[in-house]
Amino acid sequence: MDRRSDEFLLGESPTREAAYDDPESPFIPTFRAKPMASVKGRKRPLRTICIVLVAVSLLSFGVVLLKPLSYLDIDFEKAAVYPATFNSQSYVQGPPTQRFRDNLRNDTKYITSWISAGWTNDVMTYGNLIYLALITERIPIIAKFIPSHVDNSAPPFAFGEVFDVPRLSQAIKSPIIEWHEVKDSESEVLDDLGCWSLWESVQKTQSHPRGSFSLNWLKLDVSWTRTPDWVKLTAPGVTDSHASFWSLATLGFPEARANNLQSTNYPSPQHQVSLPPDDQLLCFDYLYYMGAQNAWEWESDYGPTWRFVGQHMRWNASLESLANEHARRAMNVPVNEPTPPYISIHIRHGDFRNYCNDVPLDQCFASLPVIARRVAEVQEELRTQKGIEVTQVIMTSDERDPEWWSGVRALGWTWVDYTTERTEEIYGKWYPVFIDAVIQSNGAGFVGTHGSTMTTLARRRVESWHDGPTRVVKWGSPNADDH
Repeated sequence: MDRRSDEFLLGESPTREAAYDDPESPFIPTFRAKPMASVKGRKRPLRTICIVLVAVSLLSFGVVLLKPLSYLDIDFEKAAVYPATFNSQSYVQGPPTQRFRDNLRNDTKYITSWISAGWTNDVMTYGNLIYLALITERIPIIAKFIPSHVDNSAPPFAFGEVFDVPRLSQAIKSPIIEWHEVKDSESEVLDDLGCWSLWESVQKTQSHPRGSFSLNWLKLDVSWTRTPDWVKLTAPGVTDSHASFWSLATLGFPEARANNLQSTNYPSPQHQVSLPPDDQLLCFDYLYYMGAQNAWEWESDYGPTWRFVGQHMRWNASLESLANEHARRAMNVPVNEPTPPYISIHIRHGDFRNYCNDVPLDQCFASLPVIARRVAEVQEELRTQKGIEVTQVIMTSDERDPEWWSGVRALGWTWVDYTTERTEEIYGKWYPVFIDAVIQSNGAGFVGTHGSTMTTLARRRVESWHDGPTRVVKWGSPNADDH
């Protein structure tokens, strides 16, 4: 089914695209879930022993695992350490410098871009950047995540503190560098840089490059050159903001670059210098809306970014261990027992209320019994296809209604109580968002919300990493999820 026709509620761009800017953060209920009975006497399956032995053998030869360890098999105290096959320091001159240019190697070409949406969309943007790096044979330089939907007082958060960069580099067979490895994070030097403005060419509502607070953190003064209109993925008359991967890739090579330098150029805002797009450091303003054949390809099984990059973006071991500890406490698992399989749920309400229009919320959003029906379908599939009886269910949501959460509790489901855990106080404001994402990804099965990119990534991870069944709950009108 065509992606646009499937978005029955979200309408045409830019309204539809706004729904995919996923700014949600977890809501913390004001009451605790009732303790749930722990799973006792559950034996660790024989599959665990086999996978561990295979993993050790493969790692000894430096081979990337084709199928990641599942939630049942992870020993968080002895997590596999992937060697830095691509040592980032080999692709810069040395330690971070005051000016980024001083640390780039003359024999190496790089690519970068920046973020300006909710965290989930920023993850997808960086996935697109890394895929574009692969097809242009350049080294991606990844900036830190910025607090676009957590408290603005939260500091930027390094990509490598969320994702296992050595493992990712090994899987995609290409190095990845982070900006703080190139330029000193404390530098006060404002660097000049020429970049391509993609945003102007793919949408008609804004006649300027897409901004990002990352440029302020990195102290970059950018002179923008508009990309040619032919980079747009869809036909000129189609209202959509996606660009073509391969159209952009051509601008990373000499001929297409030279033939398009006459495009509109804007002097940098502070130094007022006009620079052509940099050849050594190829850069674009915004890479969220990207596709190879169609828009919204993260939703499609052939989507190249997920296939070649996204599925290899596994969690940093420390973050995954922390999320596992939170999940175990939510399920009241004794210290000496393994983490039981569970079904993860992601229900997004929050800003989706804006798309209900005149439909009352209790008819717009899927009810808890409707969600429970989807959970039962996942449980049945796990039972019949894998022989796993999964009774534990963990809810993640931005819903704020205490009565709704009481209904969640009445179903026997649980959630992480970040207030009681003092998660933000101990670890920082980013962590409830991160932990929710990890818990979602490590379900034996998953149930999510139609139209949310957080659901999209959780669904992809459960299907790819754990071969788990998933369902997506539709909403927007009475009985929208009837099937």
